[in-house]
Parts: sequence; structure tokens; C-alpha cells
Amino acid sequence: MERREFLAAAAAGFGAALSACAASADQSPVETFEVTKTDAEWRKQLNGDQYQILRKHWTEPPGTSPLNNEHRRGTFFCAGCDQPLFSSETKFDSGTGWPSFYQPLSATVVEEHTDRSFGMKRTEVLCHRCGGHLGHVFDDGPRPTGLRYCMNGLALAFTPGAA
Repeated sequence: MERREFLAAAAAGFGAALSACAASADQSPVETFEVTKTDAEWRKQLNGDQYQILRKHWTEPPGTSPLNNEHRRGTFFCAGCDQPLFSSETKFDSGTGWPSFYQPLSATVVEEHTDRSFGMKRTEVLCHRCGGHLGHVFDDGPRPTGLRYCMNGLALAFTPGAA
């Protein structure tokens, strides 16, 4: 086999492999949520930073959220769909610069997925109702759970009152 034929065969094989990968990626299951909106609808509802965090999985800079210093009794909701997520009774100062909680209101209000972005392995936390990216959960929190739900303040809304 001449060099030119070999390179052509290799290129064809590489192209076929890429096509197979793309086809299998297109057939991966699509997660559906109770609250679904078009990208344009999310952009209209959320401010720019909220959109980037909730829909594009960005992280706000530490120490920038007013909710980090929120100490009143009340409930923290998803800023995308108003799903109640956390009670002020489970909020604690983690020293990280993000609002932190040791547990959600119930196990059914959030979803957890493995996040391998930026060369790390973390557990991403999403709103169960709309799929909005809330933050990450780590196993270095206080008792009774030992967990730290480290949330983006812009992904949350707070309503004061009975927690």
C-alpha cells in the first residue's frame, strides 16, 4: 500500500469514527423537567448573570451575592422557577463566599450529577423542577449531614418568614 492510499484510508476511518461518535451523542437521552422554556424565554425572564449561571452552568465570583449575608428566617427558592429549595435553618457560614446549606428542604427538590469540568470531579446540584444549575455539593459541611451545598446566590431568591 502506498503512502497516499494509507493516508486516505486512515482519514476515511477517522471520519467514520467521528460520525459514529456524533451520532451516538445525538442519541443520548434528553432530560426533561416540569418547567421547560426556550432559550429566548429564559433570556427574557432572567437577568444576564442569572441566565449564565442557571442555564450555562457558570459560577458567580465568591463574596458577590447579597444572599451570602442573609441571616433572616425564611426560604430560599430557585430563581428560575420558584421551587422552594433550602430553609434558612440549614444555612451556615462556610467561609467560601457563597451561600451554603447543609441540606435541601427535601431530597426531591434537587438533582445531583457528576461534573468533570475544569479537570475536577465534583457533584453539581440542579433544580429538580427546571434543571437550573444551582452550584455544587461537597462532603466538608457541618453536622448533622456533613454536606456543604455551595450555591450561587444569583441562582436563588429569598423570601423572609417562617423557615
